[in-house]
Amino acid sequence: MSAVEELSCQELVELVTDYLEHALEPGDLRRSEEHIAACGKCTVYLRQMRQTIMVTGALPGGEISAEAEQQLLQVFSGWSST
Repeated sequence: MSAVEELSCQELVELVTDYLEHALEPGDLRRSEEHIAACGKCTVYLRQMRQTIMVTGALPGGEISAEAEQQLLQVFSGWSST
């Protein structure tokens, strides 16, 4: 089973804040790093998130709105995990 199959792109998107804040459990961290290394789309997404954080200064402390979450999920719903 490849790393991309072990963790879907949508799962990575859901974990990205914890990943960037170094708050993932060791197993999730390993799966996330393996997925990022094997998935060009998620590598680009992670780079974009890091650039956004650099430009804005930091990730917000609270949850994103339900509307924003749905918009992000729609954007990434077409991504293939292969």
